[in-house]
Amino acid sequence: MSRFPSKAEILDWITANPTLTAKRDIAKAFGIKGAARIDLKRLLKELEAEGNLQKRKKAYRDPDRLPPVSVLQVQAPDENGDLFAKPLEWQGEGTEPVVLLILRAADPALGEGDRILARLTAVDAGDHAYEARLIRRIGSNPRRILGVFRKGSEGGRIVPIDKGSDKEWLVDAGADHGAKDGELVEAEQAGPKARMGLQRARIVTRLGDPSAPRAVSLIAIHQHGIPDDFPDKVMEEADSFKPAGLKGRTDLRDLPLITIDPSDARDHDDAVYAQPDPDPQNAGGHIIWVAIADVAHYVRSGTALDREARKRGNSSYFPDRVVPMLPDRLSGDLCSLHEGVPRACIAVEMRISESGALIGKRFVRGLMRSPAALNYEEVQAAIDGAPNDKTAPLLDDVLKPLYAAYDALKRGRAERQPLDLELPERRVVLDEDGKVTSIAFRDRLDAHKLIEECMILANVAAAEVLIAKKQPLLFRVHEEPPQDKLESLRDTADAAGFTLAKGQVLKTWHLNKLLNDAAGSDEAELINIATLRSMTQAYYSPKNFGHFGLALQNYAHFTSPIRRYSDLIVHRALITAHGWGDDGLTRDDEDRLEQTASHISETERRSMLAERDTTDRYLAAFLSERVGDEFEGRISGIAKFGVFAKLDETGADGLIPMRNLGSEYFHFDQDSGTLMGADTGQVIGLGMRVLVRLSEAAPVTGGIAFELLEINGKPPKQGRGTQRRGKPAKRRVTRAAKVARKKATKVKRTRR
Repeated sequence: MSRFPSKAEILDWITANPTLTAKRDIAKAFGIKGAARIDLKRLLKELEAEGNLQKRKKAYRDPDRLPPVSVLQVQAPDENGDLFAKPLEWQGEGTEPVVLLILRAADPALGEGDRILARLTAVDAGDHAYEARLIRRIGSNPRRILGVFRKGSEGGRIVPIDKGSDKEWLVDAGADHGAKDGELVEAEQAGPKARMGLQRARIVTRLGDPSAPRAVSLIAIHQHGIPDDFPDKVMEEADSFKPAGLKGRTDLRDLPLITIDPSDARDHDDAVYAQPDPDPQNAGGHIIWVAIADVAHYVRSGTALDREARKRGNSSYFPDRVVPMLPDRLSGDLCSLHEGVPRACIAVEMRISESGALIGKRFVRGLMRSPAALNYEEVQAAIDGAPNDKTAPLLDDVLKPLYAAYDALKRGRAERQPLDLELPERRVVLDEDGKVTSIAFRDRLDAHKLIEECMILANVAAAEVLIAKKQPLLFRVHEEPPQDKLESLRDTADAAGFTLAKGQVLKTWHLNKLLNDAAGSDEAELINIATLRSMTQAYYSPKNFGHFGLALQNYAHFTSPIRRYSDLIVHRALITAHGWGDDGLTRDDEDRLEQTASHISETERRSMLAERDTTDRYLAAFLSERVGDEFEGRISGIAKFGVFAKLDETGADGLIPMRNLGSEYFHFDQDSGTLMGADTGQVIGLGMRVLVRLSEAAPVTGGIAFELLEINGKPPKQGRGTQRRGKPAKRRVTRAAKVARKKATKVKRTRR
């Protein structure tokens, strides 16, 4: 540059280049060399004294700290044997921070010069500013194997537990990591792929007994065929990215978009902000911003990353680990809206009325910087009068306006009447060794509901905008219950003394009335279970059939592109519809929307089954030390081979086999979903209170079995013997049975 830059030019540079704002970066940009650097330093000091640079520094540039996931270069061990690493992404003006590597026993050996990806934690220590946990070596992505180790005279073999895999792996002496015969181990491929004979492997993690807690989720992952390692090409693409800058984006860094997540969240893909609407035409209304990580900027259609993300369909969550849809470099770093770090986003500004109706919306592709990463509990505590150091400065200007907007959204929710089921969510709590310490039910705070309502509103806005622009997309579809399941629900309601309206188009408010009528009664859980079982399963589709459960006609998933491929498709559709760039929805994406919808609906079900199996195994492991104990619960399922009971204490489901129900033969009535004693006429149905004794808990399979002690407060009636197949006592014919005897009338849906 032929002349020295002005103050305005320097400030403009900082605004346009948030990731290149160190003094040396500014000098390089303007061609400032030698003694002229002294003048640059003086000018920067003046800007700071005037207040401009301090404001810009706070709002427009990275602070002098490292990102939470960083690329490091391992240094030689010091005299104490400690490993330190050089941060390769340091952009600060001060002294480069020292990073101490904290290696676990299962981590591979690292040597001087190794480049690694690590998760950092800032610490207040004398000789280092950060501690790092290894994620993986850069450029090292060996194949992983899970199996049972069989020890031999010189090493041993690994027998994989993968379904359909009968190929064993050789383990050389010295590569067994001390594993014992019969242990479940995780290993990685050792050396190049063998052309002939068995491939060699190196054990990296000993998981112990295959029935032990740490093995539970890994078994489920492999049994359900969930991909849990990324191909090399995918990792190379992820490692090649740098943070997005301001070019082509709306600057949202002055907007205090905060993230509110669980306290143990690994990533933050959504941020929110609200304020009263200043428009006098919308008195009492609000403006709500929802910003979502711009994953489409990094994951372009047709790339290796895109193919792998589509293959996985979604992330899978387990009590002790996450199997992500995207590599950690993206999901835990570049696409995570970390506190104080500029991040690319797609945001929607929504105007709602005092009654919570969506009356305006505007999408932008922006660059944001969250002032705070908060968790649900501390946000709720702040609103309830106990703010901490993080929430106190945000209470009046950020948190209270959010809750005011939520009050309006609650009025809108009450008006549209989405299905209001009471379904407490279980939380498996593990210790450091992976052992279950407790099974608890998650609290449903207003902070949870606030975020949920904001996300629902943003999903509606995305669907409506894309429909208006005639842009292909994937909808989230939830169809109304089929007629036969509704008849079964009506029978259950009748038997419990309640009524479900008939002879009109079913709406969610009909079901809510039934649930409200039952609330507080002994039959409340029965009605909730029966209502849930009458529902169809939600799925993805390029055709819009509405969302029955949410009582919404237009609904698409937009708010979680880090963990759901459907949302990435919606983001690309928004990019194409608004003309924001060439990384939107391609012709190939559009041509196979039907296929993609079917595939990711299946991967979602696969993850749900794996997560459920894992929880069942953890529950069985937790209860295995309490065999013989007595528990209270309710009948949660009826089958011809017995009944299922759900425990009040943990929510664990277990089987009461037919032989443990009493000394008589029980007839199974499929229409009414009940069992009836052949001698006594005793009827066993959903929702009945039971007292059971735990007779079996098998962590390997997740199976739990009970012995029935009491039903509705009384011992089970005794018949004349389990071998007698007597005739059941006479009883009224259920409505479902009557309907079944008539010729079924097919009801065709009206596709809108």
